[in-house]
Amino acid sequence: MLLDNIKELCSKKKITIMKLEDETGLKRGTVYRWDKSIPSVKSLQLVSQYLKVSMDRLLRGVDYGNKA
Repeated sequence: MLLDNIKELCSKKKITIMKLEDETGLKRGTVYRWDKSIPSVKSLQLVSQYLKVSMDRLLRGVDYGNKA
């Protein structure tokens, strides 16, 4: 699910996962490995900041927003 969400977000922003990895300082192939492994919180934060989405959007595909 995480990988699919990232692919969708990259597609909407018209960037490749390779560009995402380069721009965030992740090694090539890192994001694709998240399909079978658990990424670090730091890596997820880098990706969410770069894509300008919440962690909820990355992980669950839905942005629940800040409901105070």
